Amino acid sequence: MRPAVGFTLQPSTEYLDLLEPIAAEHADVIEVAPETVWRFDRAGAWSGNAFFERIRAFGASHGKRFIAHGVGWSPGSAELSGSERERRWLDAIACTHDAFAFEWYTDHLGATVWNGEELLLPLPLPMTPAAVATVRERMARIAALGLDVGVENSVFYFRYGSVVDEADFVRAITVDGCVHLLLDLHNVFTTCVNAGVDPREYVERLPLERVIELHVSGGSDSDPVWLRSGKTRRLDSHDRGVPEPVWELLRIALPRCVKARAVVLERMEGTVSDADVGPLRDELVRVRAEIDAVTR
Repeated sequence: MRPAVGFTLQPSTEYLDLLEPIAAEHADVIEVAPETVWRFDRAGAWSGNAFFERIRAFGASHGKRFIAHGVGWSPGSAELSGSERERRWLDAIACTHDAFAFEWYTDHLGATVWNGEELLLPLPLPMTPAAVATVRERMARIAALGLDVGVENSVFYFRYGSVVDEADFVRAITVDGCVHLLLDLHNVFTTCVNAGVDPREYVERLPLERVIELHVSGGSDSDPVWLRSGKTRRLDSHDRGVPEPVWELLRIALPRCVKARAVVLERMEGTVSDADVGPLRDELVRVRAEIDAVTR
């Protein structure tokens, strides 16, 4: 299978004005976070927001396919199973899928709802059989909508267990083919830089045969004043170009991700200007060249 070249479109007028042209020219598939194109009213009713129709129409006019990458389904939150919040979320995903015809759905491995509180970023899970069962059960509810599903290896700045054991946790979740893996290579790089682990060793331990999609992106280092020690941490901020170590990881991993369907370049809204358009175009061209090198 030859992976498609993908690009994220974010809910920002400035972002879309700048980057829709290069997505039209160089991307095969468009990745959308479904919850960024909908809203709920006070009664809990779903509707598309201002970016829903713009992004959908972009895909229709340029013949682009869509894939979904959620941030708020919270695969690790057992407390959500059977809840009203879950019912509303499933209805919204189903309605968005009807409009965008998503080819698959992925979400971040972690919990964005904890003890009833909505969080901005996923928190790590204890790497236990119970957590494995929760993630698989939660993702099965998305799969019931008729979508292939996967979880993304996330970036955590603390965790319940060792970094190297995280690969085994991911393997347990994806073991029998019900749940795929979205392999985010900047997340691997970030995790390993912060933990002092060789990222190639981490990648080797992952179930690469279960990868449905790969992400490449960039990030920044934290400000030394954030920590009393003056140390910095690598941030998964999606605000810079893809660093060379991430391209190197792509060359290592991609030939072994034999079921991968797309390699997606990510960039966050609020991080682009006119000066970034050319470099991002070059990165999309490079993604295709890396795919060509493996599949020719």
